[in-house]
Amino acid sequence: MKVIIYQAFVRLFGNISTDNIPYGTKEENGVGKFSDFTDAALQGIKELGTTHIWLTGVLHHALVGDYTAIGVAHDNPYLVKGRAGSPYAVKDYYNVNPDLAENPDKRLQEFVALVERIHRQGMKVIIDIVPNHVARQYHSTSKREGIKDFGEEDDTTVGYRRDNNFYYNVGESFQLPEFSLGYTPTILYTSYQEYPAKWTGNSRSSTPALTDWYETVKLNYGVSPEGEKDFDTLPPEFAQWDWGAHYAFWRSRVVPNTWIKFKDIVSFWLALGVDGFRYDMAQMVPVEFFSYLNSFIKTQKPDSFLMAEIYEEARYREYLHMGKMDALYHKVGLYDTLRDIICYGHSSDRIDFVQEPLGDIAPQMLHFLENHDEQRIASEGFAGEARYGLPAMTLTAHLSQAAVMLYFGQEVGELAREHAGFGAPTRTSIFDYIGVPAHQGWVNGKRYDGGGLTPEQASLRDFYCRLLRLPIKGNFQNIHRYNRGHTSYYNDKVYSFVREEKQRKWIIIVNFSREDTYGFDLQIPPVLRAHWLLSDGVYPLEDRLYGEKQTQLFTMGGQAHMRVDIAPLESLIFCLEK
Repeated sequence: MKVIIYQAFVRLFGNISTDNIPYGTKEENGVGKFSDFTDAALQGIKELGTTHIWLTGVLHHALVGDYTAIGVAHDNPYLVKGRAGSPYAVKDYYNVNPDLAENPDKRLQEFVALVERIHRQGMKVIIDIVPNHVARQYHSTSKREGIKDFGEEDDTTVGYRRDNNFYYNVGESFQLPEFSLGYTPTILYTSYQEYPAKWTGNSRSSTPALTDWYETVKLNYGVSPEGEKDFDTLPPEFAQWDWGAHYAFWRSRVVPNTWIKFKDIVSFWLALGVDGFRYDMAQMVPVEFFSYLNSFIKTQKPDSFLMAEIYEEARYREYLHMGKMDALYHKVGLYDTLRDIICYGHSSDRIDFVQEPLGDIAPQMLHFLENHDEQRIASEGFAGEARYGLPAMTLTAHLSQAAVMLYFGQEVGELAREHAGFGAPTRTSIFDYIGVPAHQGWVNGKRYDGGGLTPEQASLRDFYCRLLRLPIKGNFQNIHRYNRGHTSYYNDKVYSFVREEKQRKWIIIVNFSREDTYGFDLQIPPVLRAHWLLSDGVYPLEDRLYGEKQTQLFTMGGQAHMRVDIAPLESLIFCLEK
């Protein structure tokens, strides 16, 4: 089954407040809850073909709020981005964000109840693991008996030791960058003291810049500052071995303390029903750690889904084969290429250039056009209109058997125009309490029926539902390249390909042009015509996306072709059944 991931930022998903005051509190701007994911909401998510819901921002992270009544210490507001805080500055790996619960003291039980509701709807649950860094003031009030906090047993007299959880700049004090909060905190802090200074998530400096991840601390996986690995490395042949062999390898090895802590963390969440994890900035963590962790996860839950944020193409196979990931972000490559085609009119020929080198791992690349880090398609920073992204979404969904990810609000054309505070417009802020207007039209006062959508937004959502529910599968076959070389009237604003099953051949054509309709005879390469065992004749075809267009495939001798008339921004999906 094709994996379709719906990324829902929990803090924002069910929030129906429309005040949107910059740097507003949760009382002013509202905040979504676990309870907002009702059966009606989940059924609406499932209409999009969703198999997995990535519940983003679930883990208890640093935020500006008073939860001392449940034993949670205040976070220094100068170590929190925005008021709501970054979900990637985790302060307690054994609990969930209290903002998301109706009863903060029962927040973990409310999360488990949500997991159970999602499972009853036939979908699975993914949450984040942030392996590279934790919040600067990490302190778990919920950890299991016998578990020590990150850094609790560190030797702070040395810059590096294998079983330290953090790196230290001995003899130096940490200094926050100078900046204004943008609001007046109710809890005043005169200063933040940290000695010796720990490395920041993305910087070794004791004085990180405002553009750095200054609110976080980098974790130590047993790699010295000089890059030497203080643990056993995997023999090259392990790239071909399954997770069972990897698990057996690590069972007899001594590993760094940070590895052991994360093994307990994922064990905790698996026991609560979580079905998989998304690893933040995985490329900043040694691949051997993922071999260790993911092979353990697979022993506990063989059907778990493990995906990673990685931006170094040269390391894709390393993290798939050695790290035992199920999927990796295909941002550097497909996303960037499609964005250039949408925004700047680049040639569709470039799609071949980024796909062909990944032929052996294409099914393991995670496809998307939006997520919490990227600009919204409809925003002024990207395409400006949601419909300009429709041809690219067809390719994103069906270019291969790769998993597809959809960010909540994408399916209704969210514009992301709000000045939320720390977060800037064009991206839906992950740091602030804010409403998401187009998505709120679908939420419609928590009825989740789309009653507040405009006709254009409702039509867009219908497109996504139709597209993502099509049962397209099979091998990719490139016919764009063949047509590019054999016809004078086929152009680089159109892209075509085939997904080939034994009994079905899906012929998919998209038009990236915003103004032009194109008409041409699409040629089927002779090798495919022979492989399909088509006798001479005429084969009627109907578009499976909307069922409104028909054409015919003509075969004669060794040739096969079909007439295509495609409107601006249109996607045509024909199915030849034989």
